[in-house]
Amino acid sequence: SAPRCRLDKHLFDVRVLKGEPAELSCTVSKHDVTGTWFKDGLKLTSMDGVYFEKEGLVHKLIINKVEDIHAGRYRFEGGDVKTEASIFVEDPPQVDKVLLKNLSSVPTVAKAGEKVKIKIPFEGRLPVRATWLKDRMELIDDTRIRVDKTETFTMLSIASSERKDCGDYKVRLKNDSGVLEIDLKLVVTDKPQPPAGPIKIVESSANDITIQWNPPKDDGGKPVQSYIIERQQVGKSDWVTLGETPKSCTTFTTNKVEQDVSYYFRVRAVNAEGTSDALESDEVKAVSKASPGAPDPPEIVSASRDTITISWKMPRKTGSSRIVGYIVQKRKKGTTTWLPVNNVPIADRKLKMTSLKKGLQYEFRVAAVNAAGIGDASEPSQPAFARDSTKSPGQVQDLKVSSSDSTSVTLTWKRPEAKEGSDVNGYEVEMRSSNNLNWTKCNALPIEVTTYTVKGLLAKERYFLRVRALNDSGPGEAAELEAFIEAAAPVVPPRFLIDDTVKSFLVIKARSTIRVNIPFEASPDPVVTWLKDGLPLPDQAAVHTKDGTTQLLIGAAEYTDTGTYTIELQNGLGKRETFSFQIQVTDIPQPPGPIQLQENVPNTVTVTWMPSASEKWESNLYYTVLKRESQKGLWHVVGDLIYTNKFTFTKLIPGRDYYFRVVAKNSLGASGPSETVQPWRIRKPKVECQVKPQIYKGVNQNQPPRFLVPLKPHVVTTGSECHMSCAVGGHPPPKVTWYKDNRDLSSDPSYFCTNSFGVCSLVVLGVTKHDEGEYMVEATNEVGRAFTKAFLTIKGNS
Repeated sequence: SAPRCRLDKHLFDVRVLKGEPAELSCTVSKHDVTGTWFKDGLKLTSMDGVYFEKEGLVHKLIINKVEDIHAGRYRFEGGDVKTEASIFVEDPPQVDKVLLKNLSSVPTVAKAGEKVKIKIPFEGRLPVRATWLKDRMELIDDTRIRVDKTETFTMLSIASSERKDCGDYKVRLKNDSGVLEIDLKLVVTDKPQPPAGPIKIVESSANDITIQWNPPKDDGGKPVQSYIIERQQVGKSDWVTLGETPKSCTTFTTNKVEQDVSYYFRVRAVNAEGTSDALESDEVKAVSKASPGAPDPPEIVSASRDTITISWKMPRKTGSSRIVGYIVQKRKKGTTTWLPVNNVPIADRKLKMTSLKKGLQYEFRVAAVNAAGIGDASEPSQPAFARDSTKSPGQVQDLKVSSSDSTSVTLTWKRPEAKEGSDVNGYEVEMRSSNNLNWTKCNALPIEVTTYTVKGLLAKERYFLRVRALNDSGPGEAAELEAFIEAAAPVVPPRFLIDDTVKSFLVIKARSTIRVNIPFEASPDPVVTWLKDGLPLPDQAAVHTKDGTTQLLIGAAEYTDTGTYTIELQNGLGKRETFSFQIQVTDIPQPPGPIQLQENVPNTVTVTWMPSASEKWESNLYYTVLKRESQKGLWHVVGDLIYTNKFTFTKLIPGRDYYFRVVAKNSLGASGPSETVQPWRIRKPKVECQVKPQIYKGVNQNQPPRFLVPLKPHVVTTGSECHMSCAVGGHPPPKVTWYKDNRDLSSDPSYFCTNSFGVCSLVVLGVTKHDEGEYMVEATNEVGRAFTKAFLTIKGNS
């Protein structure tokens, strides 16, 4: 006999965006097979936009542009073979691409007081939930701000914009097919705030007054261009404009003043939007200063065990009469009390002070005296010890090379042994090459630490290096060593050593530590730069780079740490390499809000709940609905992977009490529950039954089995209960058999199967990893056979 036709390639399920093309194809083993296509159990003859093709052994069903009507279960039959698959139509929220690019890249700009309207038309399967957020908080309608939403657009309206409306906004459009998030920026410009006060009087004399102010704390969103300065004489009403300064200058000197007359000054800031309100000064009087100004700080000439000699210069401002002498004061370093050295002014500008305490450190200051009195005191001198000149320091200890490369040598040493009167103020390092007898000093100022790196050396060259300690008496005895500079290491262009340990996407729990190590190789050592979303890292992020690894460390992760992080390696030759990864900071969700129950369709209950507050920052959040049938019974999952805030439960038995519970979930775990307090019950109807004799019409009412509701994929955690269900029709009522990985579950006590008027359920109590796999429901009667498949995924409960 001729060989039977067989299937070489089955149909496979297809998920497709609405408006995109879709194709189902299968391959049979014989050329002469004429195939027939069915949708949801009904034979397909002609359907808009659906075509059938046969290319050799391959049979295809092609849809040019998928619409909602094309979703369903398709079957191909030909010869001895049958195969089935589903087309799932996804229709997530969408916004015109040009509008989306403009919203994201071009800020919306308005002037203060203007109306702002931002309208975003969208498409997608209804219902679409639209949420507007500013600074991560959802916008709530008030007297100025309103958020409108229809089935085709959402719009933000601000009646009278203010500077506080500036910022980053996020629009989240969400339906059961997915989420679209749009980031946009609003800029509101205004005239500046007044300059920051108070107005300081820098200088006041009989001839001129100099004032100073600070830039405004808010420039109104447009840079300050200039400042306007005005003056009012005390006792008069009119203000006189004195002049204007550029934005970089916040001081102004006027000579339009009269001696012994008082004035008020005021300053306004100007930007492209207008002129700010004024900052006003206190009353200022133009008076001549009679006493001298402050001299420069005095200088230390010499010091011994009980005497110190100082000198100073005449002050630049001598006052209204000639200087007759100077008053000198002293204090011990670290104290605040100044004591007079002389009570009678001395005419000389040099003074030797005696009777000082040996070993103490002193500071000095000087004030000039004229006919009007004692002037301002100078700033303090450098501190000086009352002690004899020191001895030169000893030789440094343990001089050695701690590290070197092809161009530098790092030296380390220890302080000289301590001697009476030989304190160390610093160190100097000198070097010479083997073919040069002259020593060259490496440091301009004394080195305060006991290590130094000598740079700019030549490879394959021998050098002599020496270190000497320094104090007030000069340098001490030198310690010397010889160093050979190795040949330059081969240049290795910078590159990242990315392996399985380096993840490109990290999900981090809020408040936990972010620690990311990125290995690399390069020679010489490259410059390592870290960026977040293209900008420098925030202050709380620390970076450590050592021995070919650069590490990012953030002690306590916050939601604002979410973003794209980029590491850039660059060597001195301009060779650059970059690597980027993403961090998502999230947390176990907060519980959903209160639950409401409604009977919208007879013998069903629709469970609705207020969203979890975590929806505002968590885009992968979903809900699980559980029920129990007594106040102390076990909770059973009846709905999972729900991305909306509504679920309808259909398997109600009249007269029985039901309690419902909703939890929010994400990749880190589940929230606390929100529960109903009062039970839900549907009363048993009183049925009056009348039996009418059936009129037999002689029509064959037999129908092959078909699945009205297919089996859906499930994701459950270890140890919980799993409920899988589907609905099947057909006449006579089909026989239903459950399979796992093609194994009949009818006689397995671990699985509980029921068939109630065509609603077929399978309950798995306390699931384990062994329960993961493909489940199939087969329905057969004397007219035909149908089946539906779905995959059960088991996740750990950690």
